[in-house]
Amino acid sequence: MIKSGKIFGKVRILANNKVYAFLGPHCSGKSTMVSQLMSMGIHYVPTITTRNFDDRYAYKRRLYQSVKPDEFAAEKFIIKSSYQGNSYGIRKQDVLESYQRHKVSIMLMQEPEGIKQLSKFINQDLVTIFLMIDDVVFVDRMLRAGCSNDEIKYYVEYAENNKEFENWKATDFVVKNVSTPRAALEQILAVMGLVTLVPQADFDKLVK
Repeated sequence: MIKSGKIFGKVRILANNKVYAFLGPHCSGKSTMVSQLMSMGIHYVPTITTRNFDDRYAYKRRLYQSVKPDEFAAEKFIIKSSYQGNSYGIRKQDVLESYQRHKVSIMLMQEPEGIKQLSKFINQDLVTIFLMIDDVVFVDRMLRAGCSNDEIKYYVEYAENNKEFENWKATDFVVKNVSTPRAALEQILAVMGLVTLVPQADFDKLVK
């Protein structure tokens, strides 16, 4: 059982050398969950992108490293994808260094095709988690984010045309994120085997 703290405090890691990749449709809470885990001290593998995030999505600036298209083209990626005209990538070097130096790392994945590419390098030590939401939550979160009707229509059609809600079939675990962020985070921590509160000093030793 997960013991509660203010957020969850620091937690004992039961798994060794794992990389957890999060997938899910727009507004599924991927950035929120990863940000929460980062605040608890979990190492994050950055995503490189050509997108520049405006003030509405300013919180994503700590998750994504924005570069110019020519800089993106010069990088060596293990995973590359495109979304809404922007390019996204995970550097091979970042993944391998994270895997070698940290017992647990987390990352964001745009498309399920990247799972096969990652598996070639870390195989059974890659764990994929799909964040699932329903249509009602999908639209409600976009409204709360200040999306216009045109934007909502675009995201709904994109998700349907690209079958984003069916990507759970390619992942190891599915976490429903339809209520509070805390409820989803509890499920994620259980999947990751982060269950026992420990002092900060002990936690630092475990993840380094």
